[in-house]
This record gives sequence, C-alpha cells and structure tokens, in this order.
Amino acid sequence: MVPVDFEYVEIARAESPRGELVLRERRTPHGPTALELRANGVFVMDTVETTTERELANRALSLVEQPRRVLIGGLGLGFTMHEVLADPRVERCAVVELEQALVDWMRDGTVPHGPALLADDRATLIVADVAMALEEAEPAAYDLVLLDVDNGPGYLVHDTNAALYERPALQTARRALRAGGALVVWSADRAPALGAAMEAVFGGCEAVAFEVDLQGRSEHYWLYVSRVPSAS
Repeated sequence: MVPVDFEYVEIARAESPRGELVLRERRTPHGPTALELRANGVFVMDTVETTTERELANRALSLVEQPRRVLIGGLGLGFTMHEVLADPRVERCAVVELEQALVDWMRDGTVPHGPALLADDRATLIVADVAMALEEAEPAAYDLVLLDVDNGPGYLVHDTNAALYERPALQTARRALRAGGALVVWSADRAPALGAAMEAVFGGCEAVAFEVDLQGRSEHYWLYVSRVPSAS
C-alpha cells in the first residue's frame, strides 16, 4: 500500500485543446520520490509501476524475428520506448505523442530520464495524433505497431480516441505493417469488441492476460495481438 504520509508537489502543468496535463512528484519520507502523470485529473502512469509498459514492449518484440522499425502510439513517461530501444535489433523507434508539452518535458529534463532516452539516435518523437501518423505512413513501413494511447478502449483519455480501436483505424495500422509484422494494443481490462475488430481486420487476434503487482494488489491487464501473415 502507498504510505499515508506522502505529499504531491506539482512539477509542470500545461493546457491544450484537449484539456489539462499535469506532472507531479509523489514524495514520502521513507521511500523514493515518484513522478506521476495525469490528464484532465485522470491518472495515466507513474514511475513506480512500469511493468505494464515493459511487458508491452517485450512481448511485442518477441513476436517478430527482426523488429527493425517500431512505432509506438503514446509516449507516457518513456518506459515502453526505453524497453524497445534496449533491443539491439531495433534500428528505428518512432514514438507518436499528441501532447507537445509532454514531449518538451522529456526533452528539457523535466522528466529526468528523458534527455538520456532521446540521445539515442534511433529514437524519433512525432507530435501528432497516432491515427493520422499511421494514415501518413508508407505501406509496410513498420515491423511492429504498439498502441498505449489510453488505458484501453474502455478507459479513454480523450473520447475522440475511440475511433482508434475501430475497423477503419485498424485497417490503416495493418497497411502500415510489413508482412510478418504485428499490432499490439494494451488494455487495462478485457476488450472483446476490440478483439473482434482486430480479428475482422487481420484474420485473427490473441488476447493475452498478464498479472501485475500494484503496490501489493494483484491486477490483470491485457494485450491484444494481431499479426500480418508472412509473405509466401
């Protein structure tokens, strides 16, 4: 459990057309300081529990023999990107983030580990809607597409993100993947409608549950995985 004797200190705040983004520190007298990111008052992620971001990256990377080019939808605090870049097979990692402020906080050290991550010349940050970035991508541009834009289709950060989990956007993601590539979507809960839509577009979808210990509380999260058939 999180100790009761803690305080929050706001580090940065920004407004965008989509609302408010806040980065704050959670400080305790007997434990490490944690960074926490919130959008419109909704918890997005922190630096205490990063298992889910790492799990998303590692499971996705295990699906493809040569994941040279990877696209990540959603920057968060950079832990999925960190894990992807730790794989020497990766030649390019493009991270698409809608909020310019979050990108700036990573670049200027407001997020302390940000500058070191971005020093890797394989990393590219793109400030855009991920659906638009996929629409503009060349066909077969990526070996992997990882989506961690929301807490899944049932827990949207912005209502307009709902379209990202529907057939037209999924078809766009498939077009951006090479033969043998894979789309992996993170969700905080079961998302049967997403699974059905991915199966309709890709011809198959696997829902993978994994257990996470959240400060002494066991939770199950989900990865929805679809693959593009390999070229014959």
